[in-house]
Parts: sequence; C-alpha cells; structure tokens
Amino acid sequence: AKTHSRYNDLVICSCGGPINLADGTCRLAGTTYLGQAKVGRGSSDGNDRAVLIIFTIIAIYPVLWVVTVAFSGQQNLAFADLPADPGFFDRLRAVLPWPEQWSLKNFTDVLTEQPFLRWMLNSAFVAAITTLGGVFLACTAAYAFSRFSFPGRKAGMMSFLISQMFPGTLLLVPIYIIVVSWLGLGNNYLGLILVYSVTAIPFCVWMMKGYFDTIPLEIEESAIMDGASRQVIFFKIILPLAKPAVAVTALFSFMTAWNEFILAATFLEEESMYTAPVGLKFFVGGFASNWGYFAAGSIIISIPVVLLFLYLQKYLVSGLTAGGVKG
Repeated sequence: AKTHSRYNDLVICSCGGPINLADGTCRLAGTTYLGQAKVGRGSSDGNDRAVLIIFTIIAIYPVLWVVTVAFSGQQNLAFADLPADPGFFDRLRAVLPWPEQWSLKNFTDVLTEQPFLRWMLNSAFVAAITTLGGVFLACTAAYAFSRFSFPGRKAGMMSFLISQMFPGTLLLVPIYIIVVSWLGLGNNYLGLILVYSVTAIPFCVWMMKGYFDTIPLEIEESAIMDGASRQVIFFKIILPLAKPAVAVTALFSFMTAWNEFILAATFLEEESMYTAPVGLKFFVGGFASNWGYFAAGSIIISIPVVLLFLYLQKYLVSGLTAGGVKG
C-alpha cells in the first residue's frame, strides 16, 4: 500500500503524485485513500489545539489574578459580592480575574508611600555585582576545566554536579555559620553577594565548559604561534566567541540574585537594606494583608528580568544548546 504525506492543503503520495482530496485517489498511481488522511489529520489538529488552549489557560490563570489584583486599586482578593443564593453566573463572576474598575492606585502607593524604590535599588546593586562576579568566576573556572589538565579535574567537575542534587535550603545553616560567625559579614551586602556568586558557580561552570569545548583548539594554537599570551587569548578571542554562553551565565546569575528571598531575609536585618523580594514580605503577613501592594510590587519586580531576557534572547538558544552538548 502506498503511504502519503500532507503539507498544508496539499497531499502528496509516496510515489510523488498529487492526491485528489475529493475522492482520495492518487492521480499518478491510481491508488484510492478515501480521504482518510485529510479527515484524520484535521481531527488530530483540533484535539491538539484544544489541549494546548486548556493548558495555556491553566498556566496564565494565576498570572491574570496577580494583574487583576494589582490594577484593582483594592487590597483584598474578592471582586464580586455573592448573594445569599448565588447562581452559576454569580459564581463564575467570582472566579473570573477581572476587577470592577481599573486603577493605578496600588502602583503609585507602592512607589510613593512605601520604601519600595529603595528596595529595588538595593536589589539592582546586589544583582549587578553578583552578575559581574559570577560571570568572571564561572568563565575563568570553566576555561581552566576545558583547556588544562591538572590533578582533581574530574573530581572537581563531579563535585559541581553533585552539589546541584541538594536543595539550597540544606546549605542555609553552614552558609550562615561561615558568613556570619566566621567572616563577620552578617547584615552586609558583601556577604550576600559572596553567597549568591558561589551558589551560582556550579551550574554556570558546567554550562560555560560545555561551550568552551565546542570552540576549536586550533584557534588558540594559531594565536600562540603569533605570540599571544593566555590572557590575550582568553579575553580577546575566547570570550567574544562565547558570547551566547556568557549571556546565559549572566542571565542566570542576575536572576539568582534578583529573585532570591530566603538568604536575603536571613542575612539582612535593617529595613533600609532589604532587597525587593524581602520587602514584599511585609505587605502580606500576620499583621497586614495588602494584597494590592503585593501584586503591584511583584509586577514591578518582574519587569527588569523580562527586559533583560528580551535583550539576551538572541543568545539564549545557542548558548543553552551548545553548552548542553558534551564535548
């Protein structure tokens, strides 16, 4: 029996001839398919679309509620008053993420009446320094693992991999003892930046090493023959070629520092030094339920990450795919 394939509205038989969609007959071989391919494919496409739509709605429903609460101008989560005997449409209105009126009051209050801008600047400072330090440490370490042979090379890479198997909260107590008790860096941005940079290194080193392995060694050999030093080769040849992997490393380091809450809440004690995620905690707690401020602050916090992702997206796919291939 002949097989067939379909591209858009054109169905082609395996023999190369076109199939008449009216009666399912191959005009070249004369074989009849009775239109089964067209009907089956259309039904499959419809089911796939329905499943995708359902899962898309499930994924964006919480996000829509955050946006709704932020733009409602209120501090509660209920936008509809149910009657004593609610009907179907009354219940449906209660679960739909749509406020009775749209307002920017929550955003203006968060930025003017709360020290949220100060917290955002604190987060920006910590995230920027963490990104620079994390990228530098990850690039240099990954280059050494990729290009040099030394005792403990395999054990070092394996230890990086094993460290990713344990949750970050498991390291909270030893990190607190080292940073606060031993180094005396409690309630200090330097201690927080140090912790963020170190915890992001294992993933970043594996990613960067995988990308460095794809760069031909002959390029460095040619540069050495021309008299270039290792520093010149690394900073002027290798790093420009590894821009996609550097972009992925920078984005990961930035997001680690920008979104982290537990370590920042543990090390920082003064309210003026809080980062934005820690500051959001005080909008909703045992003595406050300012859900409107919380939602508005969450949206404001997500904007820098989205903008950075859009700026680096042209590097992300190649950086992740090339870095994920074993050299």
